[in-house]
Amino acid sequence: MDIRVAAYGVIVDRGRILLAHWNESGRSGWTLPGGGIDPGEDPVDAVVREIAEEAGYEAVAGELLGIDSKVVPAEQRFVADAGPLHALRIIYRASVVGGKLTNELDGTTDEAAWFSLTGIPNRRVDLVDVALGMAGLR
Repeated sequence: MDIRVAAYGVIVDRGRILLAHWNESGRSGWTLPGGGIDPGEDPVDAVVREIAEEAGYEAVAGELLGIDSKVVPAEQRFVADAGPLHALRIIYRASVVGGKLTNELDGTTDEAAWFSLTGIPNRRVDLVDVALGMAGLR
């Protein structure tokens, strides 16, 4: 079984949430800005780096909201002949402190956008709902 540890930020400002559009291997959906932690990287540093890469914003990580553990069966993986994946998703509250909204180039996300908390797109990954629950926003 493979394991992937990733860090994500819940960024809410004036009733809006920042989401990144994940688009990989023919599958897509809106998700939280964030992603895989590099070897030896602190999760707080990873979430700040990922927010900058995917949305163009300088951010600070705040409260640790929780850790979500999910096993993805082999048949749902994007990698041919791969076994199951254990995804550990570390979720922080985060805030924008600088920068400007910019879409990622050459990554697994292709757009970043703000959405009203009442208008989050239905085409989203389950992580969004998990994180909103952890943040007390659902």
